[in-house]
Amino acid sequence: MPRVLFTPQLRRFVDTPEVETGAATLRAALDAVFAGHPRLRGYVLDDQGHLRANVVIFVDGRRILDRITLDEPLQPDSMVYVLQALSGG
Repeated sequence: MPRVLFTPQLRRFVDTPEVETGAATLRAALDAVFAGHPRLRGYVLDDQGHLRANVVIFVDGRRILDRITLDEPLQPDSMVYVLQALSGG
């Protein structure tokens, strides 16, 4: 089953569980995570359901490019990493 993991930086604000889901797309996997942890949604998605500017997602080692539909297909053994993008000088 695809697994969704979050970086430790988000744990400062909200519970970030590792979740296994039978989802076939990234959007469905995120929805499965948010169903059990609704506060996490606001840290990952904006009010339109798009990926926030300060969040980056990798699926199987590849950065996703579509930040709006999040329709990236998942394989049964996919690893999804949700990270806060860091910036600064």
